[in-house]
Amino acid sequence: MDKFWLKSYPDGMPAEINPDQYVSLVQLLEESFQKFADRNAYVCMDKFLTYRELDAYSRSAAAWLQSRGMQKGARVAVMMPNVLQYPIAIAAILRAGYTVVNVNPLYTPRELEHQLTDSGSEAIIVLENFATTLEQVLPRTPIKHIVVASMGEMLGGAKGAIVNFVVRNVKKMVPAFSLPNAVRFKAILAQGAKMTFEQVAATPQDVAFLQYTGGTTGVSKGATLTHRNVIANVLQSEAWSVPAMQKPPVVEQLTIVCALPLYHIFALTACAMWGMRVGALNILIPNPRDIGGFIKELSKYKINMLPAVNTLYNALLNHPKLGSVDFSALKISNGGGMAVQKAVNDKWHAVTGTNIIEGYGLSETSPVATCNRSDMTEFTGNIGLPVPSTDIAILDDDGVPVALGERGEIAIRGPQVMAGYWNRPDETAKVMTADGFFKSGDVGIMDAAGYVKIVDRKKDMILVSGFNVYPNELEGVIAAHPGVLECAVIGVPDEHSGEAVKVFVVRKDPTLTAEQLMDYCKQQFTGYKKPKFIEFRDELPKTNVGKILRRVLRDEKQAA
Repeated sequence: MDKFWLKSYPDGMPAEINPDQYVSLVQLLEESFQKFADRNAYVCMDKFLTYRELDAYSRSAAAWLQSRGMQKGARVAVMMPNVLQYPIAIAAILRAGYTVVNVNPLYTPRELEHQLTDSGSEAIIVLENFATTLEQVLPRTPIKHIVVASMGEMLGGAKGAIVNFVVRNVKKMVPAFSLPNAVRFKAILAQGAKMTFEQVAATPQDVAFLQYTGGTTGVSKGATLTHRNVIANVLQSEAWSVPAMQKPPVVEQLTIVCALPLYHIFALTACAMWGMRVGALNILIPNPRDIGGFIKELSKYKINMLPAVNTLYNALLNHPKLGSVDFSALKISNGGGMAVQKAVNDKWHAVTGTNIIEGYGLSETSPVATCNRSDMTEFTGNIGLPVPSTDIAILDDDGVPVALGERGEIAIRGPQVMAGYWNRPDETAKVMTADGFFKSGDVGIMDAAGYVKIVDRKKDMILVSGFNVYPNELEGVIAAHPGVLECAVIGVPDEHSGEAVKVFVVRKDPTLTAEQLMDYCKQQFTGYKKPKFIEFRDELPKTNVGKILRRVLRDEKQAA
């Protein structure tokens, strides 16, 4: 394949990276634990965790997990926001020879049950705030071992006790739950420290993460990411960042803001994995929706790198306290997950002196596939160039590459592309070409310099603040409401979240109200999936075989 885009690379940027530099992520992590032992690795609520402590804690937790008798390759779910237990848990699961299944802690019981069952997870590490959700589905899942964490337990002494008291009793953020066989996170660290940890020989093809996504259809599927996939993307991200990092003043230890949730592939690779590879300090933000609290944390540090989605940048820019943050050392502002708006970039540049460097990727690509140059001096409005070792093809409906500048489906080939969907060979076959390209479902064009721009979406997916929402899933659940005859879900433009969910409903029960349906949706869907608008109709547009035409509903909205 003619990689003509290499001509647009910055000087010194390698065309290829070596994904076989490490045998496994375990080797990468353990190298960093030794090399950066005295450095701080993570900080959360003013409590620092050094690389040495991360090494010791994750080794103890790994030994405890191994003592449960699970076989190599067993799946262990992690259901937490960004707290200190998260990186410990990831490192422990990988070191023990198991696979991490990242779970959104805000999932409803229905969503959680599907993911635990589909992945075959045998163990779960869950923050107590969300334990009630687990309790409701536990008997219908394969989970045998439960570890319960708390907000305060890693903060130590009086501070930890106070935080737990406030979270449980003042803010009432921990609904009552009963999980009789659960073990506390601190207890597994203490017990594991007395146990023997067995070093496991992980291979490049072993599964490191199951990253759940609707893919191009809508049933949530696990993108199977091997150790080699994630190593490749860490090294691609590292190489790509060099031009920005070399700009003076050179920073000895990078400080990364980890506000995006670690269960999301963007933060997992760009913050946690890449951060640990380079010995960075990650500032963990448990609740980035609290913009005031988030800014208060940012103002304590000289930050160097901030990966975020457009909505988060916009929320920061619209907060009166943003002026308290020192951006003088900021080198990279990464934008991903959803389109970065020019107006947001321009405001951000005016405040911080850096442009938002937009990139593109998916759970299936670990995630980074393309990115704008890290030394770019003006906003481009596109998703950038293919990163090293990556091929991008723009394909027509028959899978044939189109001419430069023509529209087609963006397809990606490289060492970061997943091994397939977990236990779904049929779904994998739909998205992989014979020559190894992953078909993204996004429609784009590539220009003569190799820059890619997204112009449309082939699939009906809705993108809400960087999270994928699939109409099929929502329609299936909403249609199950006894008052609903049929429904259709589309995305509509939203100035805050990029897109919002709108549902069109034909009623079976003429007394059904929008409020009643909203309440039902609240119980069934996590926040970003909930409809923002409900419109009742007498009928929905259909094909001659009776298939509902979402496209017609979308076109109506655009014409209006």
